[in-house]
Amino acid sequence: MSKQHKLDLKSIVAASVSAAGELGAVVPLRPADAPARPKRTLKERARQLSVYLEPPVYDQLRDLAYAERTKIHPLMLEALDLLFKQRGALSIKQLTSDLQK
Repeated sequence: MSKQHKLDLKSIVAASVSAAGELGAVVPLRPADAPARPKRTLKERARQLSVYLEPPVYDQLRDLAYAERTKIHPLMLEALDLLFKQRGALSIKQLTSDLQK
């Protein structure tokens, strides 16, 4: 008995393309009116920063996030915005407005 050929992605795609061509229907990957995905994610664009906090400080921050039903990250961004405002620097929104255009 001969060994069966394993299917590979290339042969599956080729078969589906030829089947779609026979039926005359081409299925777009994304609707024409759908917005294009951003080129890079926040994780790809941003820089990571580690912050070492004493356990009571971390616990209080975590408790605030829980009480406000949010995550620690937005609270840290809010704290940075307050620091920038206090020092007369540009806000996060002002700094990132050029990136969003």
